[in-house]
Amino acid sequence: MARTIQSLERAAAVLRLLAGGERRLGLSDIASALDLAKGTAHGLLRTLQREGFVEQDPASGKYQLGAELLRLGNSYLDVHELRARALVWTDDLARSSGESVYLGVLHQQGVLIVHHVFRPDDSRQVLEVGAMQPLHSTALGKVLAAYDPVAHSEAMDAERTALTSRTVTEPEAFEEVLELTRARGWGSDVEETWEGVASIAAPVHDRRRMPVGAVAVTGAVERVCVDGTIRPRLVAAVRDCARAVSRDLGAGRF
Repeated sequence: MARTIQSLERAAAVLRLLAGGERRLGLSDIASALDLAKGTAHGLLRTLQREGFVEQDPASGKYQLGAELLRLGNSYLDVHELRARALVWTDDLARSSGESVYLGVLHQQGVLIVHHVFRPDDSRQVLEVGAMQPLHSTALGKVLAAYDPVAHSEAMDAERTALTSRTVTEPEAFEEVLELTRARGWGSDVEETWEGVASIAAPVHDRRRMPVGAVAVTGAVERVCVDGTIRPRLVAAVRDCARAVSRDLGAGRF
């Protein structure tokens, strides 16, 4: 039989205990229920609290599940529901724009592509579902970093490599890009990640009004831009698609 790690088993037991029964539990309650010494239980709780998996009520001193655990717990369902709700709308966006459409979510300091609709022509294309894109340079990544606090922290803490001569890497300049993205409601990437490629993205929100992903149109600069500026019709189309997916996820009007 494979050996197990006792501290992980105990941490899992603490989380299961907090997930059921009473909403909040004190240190003594947790130690007693799991037959642990108070010092051991306190050490586990302190580590879980530092990682965001457990929160302590400042008034009562009791513990409850933390926001990070809840976010992780919802991520599997969120991603699959997001993709299911986006299928029709992203197909429509690809047809109307004539370009490739991507649906991305935050994953391990990057953007995970969870859905990809090919450009509706006869050109040879490669399915990029499962591929990772940078947070700091892509339109998808900028939108996620602008709207999702976790993505923002990941983007600011990570090394922002200059992928082309246009990539924004300095912290202050990058923060300004995110502020602009929030102000106008969409993000762009004009040859910041790949030479000759431009992209527009907009955020998707769920029923809790939380950002759960982003949708983007990507294509050759000469098709996506005119005189170096993103074509307004593509911006409108991407934003309409993101709003439609958000509505289907229960977010209401944005």
